Amino acid sequence: MRILANMSKREAAPVARALRANPALAKMIDASPIAAVLSDPRQPDNPIVHCNGAFLTLTGYERDEVVGRNCRFLAGPSTEPELSEQIRQGVRARTPVLVEIRNYRKDGTPFRNAVLVAPIFDAEGELDFFLGSQALAPEGEGAPSRASVARGRVDGLSPRQREVLLGMSSGKLNKQIAHELGLTERTVKMHRAALLKALDVRSGADAIRLAVEAGF
Repeated sequence: MRILANMSKREAAPVARALRANPALAKMIDASPIAAVLSDPRQPDNPIVHCNGAFLTLTGYERDEVVGRNCRFLAGPSTEPELSEQIRQGVRARTPVLVEIRNYRKDGTPFRNAVLVAPIFDAEGELDFFLGSQALAPEGEGAPSRASVARGRVDGLSPRQREVLLGMSSGKLNKQIAHELGLTERTVKMHRAALLKALDVRSGADAIRLAVEAGF
């Protein structure tokens, strides 16, 4: 994986160590059919350190044009500044945020982007990465909202599965969720696998997105 293409060796070292310590993060978004990136808040300007193929397809950029940049490079003349500020507030507060904002592809064509930004914490509760997830948002009237669709899917989970999903959407690891719920880590992994199947999603990143869209 060319996840550190635009960084110097000195800048890339802590990112490489963090991803080696939790390789499931990159695998999580690589498995997702939804456009997604990981950014590193330890670096100046919170640059992208990994992106999946769906992100490249959505935006039209090559990988080495993405890694090392802040996600604001997708902004353009008609990007709503108040929505950009909502994203910045979520990042500062280290809480999930979801907005539908006008962004631009590499060729300059605009699109309505349903952007999710959610924190991911390490085993000690320190901020590790931000997950950024992007999906085309319908611009016409009459289509069901992403929120209503997501709520319908999340409502089909068992109460315990929803508790695990809430922990995931808060950026917690399996070990932290297990501690909070008084479960073994193995049991949390079982619930996690079951909820992914129930939600019909491929990865934890997709499940996190659904949780935030549903208002978790």
